[in-house]
Amino acid sequence: MTTATPTGAERSAPLVGLIAVQILCAAFFLFDVAKDGIEIGWPPFTHWEFVVELLAALSLIAAVAVELRWLMALLRRKAHLERQLSLAAGAFHDIVAAQFESWGLTPSEQDVAMLTLKGLAIAEIAEIRGSAEGTVKSHLNGIYRKAGVTGRGAFLSLFIEELMSTPRSAPPEGA
Repeated sequence: MTTATPTGAERSAPLVGLIAVQILCAAFFLFDVAKDGIEIGWPPFTHWEFVVELLAALSLIAAVAVELRWLMALLRRKAHLERQLSLAAGAFHDIVAAQFESWGLTPSEQDVAMLTLKGLAIAEIAEIRGSAEGTVKSHLNGIYRKAGVTGRGAFLSLFIEELMSTPRSAPPEGA
């Protein structure tokens, strides 16, 4: 049984709901304070209950404003990180494709190499490709030979090293 990962909107919905309830409470308390001010008469600030209720209502409004500001900042940060992750995934794909081409991997070897980079075991790769484990092992031996490495760990480290040594490009304007 698999569970779906909640989206950003699904994760922030309870917080938005909580803020909405706080706004309704703040409106109720402000209405109550205004009503009390009318009942008390002028000047209402001489009654300590009125002052306490007014300060509580104003504090709640300030808290809601701060929460909204934090939520907006978090949503902007999340969007920025998602853009950065997308850029990194694209850069990794470009590095992998260029490397596969420079090694002269066949399409089958490229497929097996990509599944290996994703961390799949030989049996899983064979099942996905509908081939025998021996065929996958044969492809892996060809890949490792063309890459000049002796095994999966060294193969993966080639790409990790490439990512770490690639200079970061400046973010596009407005990002």
